[in-house]
Amino acid sequence: MTAIPDQTRPVREEDAFDASRVDAFLKQHIADLEGTPAVTQFPGGASNLTYLLRYANRELVLRRPPRGAKAKSAHDMMREARVMSALRPRYPYVPAILALCDDADVIGQDFYVMERFDGTILRRDLPPALGLDRDGVQRLCSGFIDRLIELHHVDTTQPGLSTLGKGDGYIARQVSGWSERWRQAATDGSDPCDDVLAWLDAHQPARDNASCVIHNDYRFDNLVLDADDPLRIIGVLDWEMATIGDPLMDLGGSLAYWVQADDDAVFQSFRRQPTHEAGMFTRREVVAYYGQRSGLDVSNFGFYEVFGLFRLMVIIQQIYRRYALGQTTHPQFAGFGDAARYMGQRCRRIIAGKAA
Repeated sequence: MTAIPDQTRPVREEDAFDASRVDAFLKQHIADLEGTPAVTQFPGGASNLTYLLRYANRELVLRRPPRGAKAKSAHDMMREARVMSALRPRYPYVPAILALCDDADVIGQDFYVMERFDGTILRRDLPPALGLDRDGVQRLCSGFIDRLIELHHVDTTQPGLSTLGKGDGYIARQVSGWSERWRQAATDGSDPCDDVLAWLDAHQPARDNASCVIHNDYRFDNLVLDADDPLRIIGVLDWEMATIGDPLMDLGGSLAYWVQADDDAVFQSFRRQPTHEAGMFTRREVVAYYGQRSGLDVSNFGFYEVFGLFRLMVIIQQIYRRYALGQTTHPQFAGFGDAARYMGQRCRRIIAGKAA
């Protein structure tokens, strides 16, 4: 089987950069690049932006923040590259970093360039060419969770990893930090969600379950599947929010994007990965499988589920604020204000003990 490559698109005008400057920089740091790169853009790009650089003899991937981005912790390209470099010897699914640039004269922002994995990235629906039946989809799903558990078992005492985050007290810092980000992201007509913030503050666990490496954006569309065996994950991408923290917070963040077959029509419209397919676990089954395989107590997972949705709500609202302020003109973001309000209501349904 050949890879089903992630389709790139022409670079959006607002996301363009001077490819000749990047080319000159890269040829000082990467040997034997032939010709000049054809530059296209990967889909998505609500947070950091990702581009394909296609040379005559090699394909590379460039990552940079969006214009107008101010949240250094969320768009720190040098940190993201350091995380990946520290993790790669211990978690082989991390792409190799090939070049780092903190010279604003090149494109006006920090960026890094990494290797490109040759494989399949899943989007909204499973490509029929993968030929996966219900059993195959279930094995793909369990492998997805197994790779997350494997990350959570990486030894954080190894050089370069212990400094990725503060560790103990992660949950309290996250509740406080994301609550403040929510307040700062407010726009006209946004839902204050004071009741959700108060519930999270009052119901956070007394202590963290553990301190381990967490990805913080672990989804199918951040994985690369082997071209010859779609049940084998060969790459994990987008490490911008990785840190040291509570593993159940990582799982809760993943499930915020987990749209299953019986969800309401609005949540179905948000789906960006094939978690609705026959054979995929439900959210409850994901939690149970993770608990059984990891040995962690998941009997009181409600807090983590609500926090995951709340954090996604904040991210959506932050992007909408950039749109409302004219810092981005991408039409995809016009409806993000409504999406954030929906997420607040979804949090409330879970808090009230109703199926989300």
